[in-house]
Amino acid sequence: MSLIAFFGALESGLIYGLVALGVLISFRTLDFPDLTADGSFPLGGAVAGISIVAGVNPWLACAFGMLAGSVAGIVTAWLHVKLGILQLLASILVMVALYSVNLRIMGAPNLPLLGETTVFSTLVTNGNGYWMRCLIIGVVVAIAMLFLNWFYSTETGLSMRATGSNLRMAQAQGINTSWMTIIGMAISNGLIALAGALFVQTQGGADISIGIGTIVIGLAAVIIGETIIPAKRIWLITFAVVVGAVLYKLFIQVALSSDTLRSIGFGPQDLNLITALLVVLALVLPKAKTKFLSRKVRA
Repeated sequence: MSLIAFFGALESGLIYGLVALGVLISFRTLDFPDLTADGSFPLGGAVAGISIVAGVNPWLACAFGMLAGSVAGIVTAWLHVKLGILQLLASILVMVALYSVNLRIMGAPNLPLLGETTVFSTLVTNGNGYWMRCLIIGVVVAIAMLFLNWFYSTETGLSMRATGSNLRMAQAQGINTSWMTIIGMAISNGLIALAGALFVQTQGGADISIGIGTIVIGLAAVIIGETIIPAKRIWLITFAVVVGAVLYKLFIQVALSSDTLRSIGFGPQDLNLITALLVVLALVLPKAKTKFLSRKVRA
């Protein structure tokens, strides 16, 4: 794997680290199976892209994209807590609806950003582009991690964790679990949309299909991170899922550039197949590790 390919995978991994942080909130903290991510990721990209084309400051455009993703998360949570729709079904409904919303926002299936001012324009040059983008995105991810670490230590954050751990007990303690779910889903999808806003600026354009498989990548990153760095402290958990996202993208890059896989017929067209296999491996590894340790203890 070349140096440029490595930094490309690192860049993509850091962006999906934001997705992993969002998935961590919905799946791990709230125990909410949320597929809205596949719609909020391109939503953030679409809103940021159309804002940049309109002349809005790119950082402000990212904020607009993040806000749009938060609204999508709020709608998903509202369908569940207020209308009583099953969690998974509510997220699927919003995800499907966002496909049309994203088309409406962009006005076309894709929106080019070539020649437009982005968050990377002022700092990235031809000589440092391959690592400067990673640095900028890394700073954004670090800020998101610090925010989550702080938020989880607040009363609202602790109430949200209690809601996901034991809903009935949280309600018995007087916690407004509906409100906690709405806040958590807003933050989760806001981070995912922010990732989409950064992603379209690295790719030079927004596309309606960029959200396909977002939730799979986020889940894989969380599982890989938890497997490699098992932890109970919040700051280490958030760090682990970001590491999981980076490793996941590096694994994909290594697999695609492997001469062995090429010799047996694998190629770029098999990206989704390789992705699925990696996710299966990530799901199986924790169970295999548990069985191995239990057998070792018995022996």
